Amino acid sequence: MHQRTHLSLCKFITRHPFRPSSKPISPIPIKPITTKSFHPFCHPTTLPPSRFNKRLYPQFNICRSYNVETDKVVDEINLKFAEAREEIEMAMESKETVYFNEEAECARAVVKEVLDMYHGLLSKLPEKERGGIQRSMGLKIEQLKAELEQLNE
Repeated sequence: MHQRTHLSLCKFITRHPFRPSSKPISPIPIKPITTKSFHPFCHPTTLPPSRFNKRLYPQFNICRSYNVETDKVVDEINLKFAEAREEIEMAMESKETVYFNEEAECARAVVKEVLDMYHGLLSKLPEKERGGIQRSMGLKIEQLKAELEQLNE
């Protein structure tokens, strides 16, 4: 049955070849987009400098509130955070095996290192920068503490 349908389709296509269709015409006029026309709701980086005022749009201020050295330490903490999560995951997988205590101790050590780095960074920063770091990293640190608590149960 399948082969007969296939042959019928092939014969139909050879007898009635595809014809080019006419180009569709849209009732909506198409205007080319120019880069010189700006809409007031555009992203501020696309607006000309005279139209974009950082005081009016503080949420679009791309600059961070901390310096380059702090940024490097934050990156180190983020790398250690990822390592700590991997260690916790490996320890959870080895639960109820002979290797669990060793894996859990390694995970605890890495988590302690992350927490020490985080609290050390916070103690060195002024209040304004400290608040920014706490907002950007605080939830991750709390997540790490909760995962470690699950490991200890």
